[in-house]
Amino acid sequence: MASWNSIPLEISYEIVGWITFASWSISFYPQMILNYKRKSVVGLNFDFALLNFTKHSSYMIYNVCLYFSPFIQKQYFDTYGEEEMIPVAANDVAFSIHAVLVTAVTLFQICIYERGTQKVSRCATGLVILVWGFAATCFFIALPTHSWLWLITLFNSIQVCMTCVKYIPQAKMNFTRKSTVGWSIENILLDFCGGVSNYLQMVVQSIDQGSWVNFYGNIGKTLLSLVTIFFDLIFMFQHYVLYPPKKPSKCLEESNEPLIDPSHEPI
Repeated sequence: MASWNSIPLEISYEIVGWITFASWSISFYPQMILNYKRKSVVGLNFDFALLNFTKHSSYMIYNVCLYFSPFIQKQYFDTYGEEEMIPVAANDVAFSIHAVLVTAVTLFQICIYERGTQKVSRCATGLVILVWGFAATCFFIALPTHSWLWLITLFNSIQVCMTCVKYIPQAKMNFTRKSTVGWSIENILLDFCGGVSNYLQMVVQSIDQGSWVNFYGNIGKTLLSLVTIFFDLIFMFQHYVLYPPKKPSKCLEESNEPLIDPSHEPI
């Protein structure tokens, strides 16, 4: 396994990595707090929440297995060369475990808080069942030959696919409602920061090693950053340009009547 050539770059790698961890980890809480304060999940797309949980579960399996298993690490070195570094950092493992826990809490909030007429679509439910059924099938295919690197790489691919898909229901819902009420923009700003710093961490490692292998050795992490940044820019455009939050008039602020969002759902 390769070692770091530059101590400043190694320190930068760790700092940027934990900035990613902090940004992405904290990004879950504004939405959870908003749900708690409103005692409502109206405005949060349930398909997004379910697909997000599936995505982070897949990502956790990949990170934990590659980071902790010497057997899988050996398969990685046999594939990409002994001079390469494992492309999973401690912050990746910590983030993915934390993400699974907090997304599970969000799903619990969906079960107990006011949700109006919203529900998980059949399409999202079917997709999740299909994904886990595919993963189970691949496990039994990998079992005889112990092709664990191949298997966890599939989990990494699953998380990329889920990342691409999970944002679409929320973006569509914002467009349909012509509003981002009930959807935390703080979540998106932190998510964007995490995506940028996650990509920067890989750049730092590549500069130190003089190799770009980690970008395709862990293609999931690369695409995760790029897809996250892309959709976060869309959400910011929706919130700040297309559907900026309207300030309540003075008379409404002084009245006891509940505010109504464009979808006619109480805030």
